[in-house]
Amino acid sequence: MFKATPAVDQVTCYRGHSDKRNYLLQPSLLRNEGWRQNEQTIFNELIVAQPSEFMEDRSTIEKLVRMQHHSLPTRLLDITSNPLMALFFACSGSPKVDGEVIFLKIKKAIIKFFDSDTVSCIANLSKLSHVEREAINTTLDKDAFNNTAPVPRLLHFIKEEKPYFQDCIVPSDLRSIVCVRSKLSNQRIAFQSGSFLIFGLGAVLDEDGTVDIGIQRVAVSARHKDKIMKELSSLNINESTVYPLIDNSAKTIATKYKA
Repeated sequence: MFKATPAVDQVTCYRGHSDKRNYLLQPSLLRNEGWRQNEQTIFNELIVAQPSEFMEDRSTIEKLVRMQHHSLPTRLLDITSNPLMALFFACSGSPKVDGEVIFLKIKKAIIKFFDSDTVSCIANLSKLSHVEREAINTTLDKDAFNNTAPVPRLLHFIKEEKPYFQDCIVPSDLRSIVCVRSKLSNQRIAFQSGSFLIFGLGAVLDEDGTVDIGIQRVAVSARHKDKIMKELSSLNINESTVYPLIDNSAKTIATKYKA
């Protein structure tokens, strides 16, 4: 069901799924228990393997965006402001099954820039161990929450990139889904007109939409995929332009921790 919100209060983004039966609106990290439990290790291993790739990234969200676009599992879900790019992804795989283009009507209230404090709080969950993340209780009130054991370590990571950040995290922020407008820090992000949804602790995007994110789906028939791909290629949207480089280190690490 598509839950509409007033157009003046929302921004439309898109996502393409090549198999509308099996793909969910869920970040890659949360699709596999091995990846979810080893999020901190996966994050650190890619930086150790390819340190030069991250030298210009000043924040954890910038690192996560780069990791996402080198195919490492993260808590980010790719979306785009370009419907043709979503159509490409809807047609670029699973040639014998129908795909879909998903319209996401996102309330402006949950759209943040890459330097947002809320984004920093959620992104830095990636630096905590699985045990530390599991110990976080976001149902507590703000004062009680900020006196629990895992919070100082999370604050440490946040303040590494935001020294001015006050020693007080809003617990509800950590379980939210936020739309992030990131820096166009590499060719692939820029070409794909990419933004992201970042998922907090236990956050789930209802496939029918939420109060903040309306969902509408348009099916793409399998029998039309090849023709559509040829037409998109004539507009310079093809595999060579969408996937300039994929880092082999990211693929190796993801395979290592897949359950």
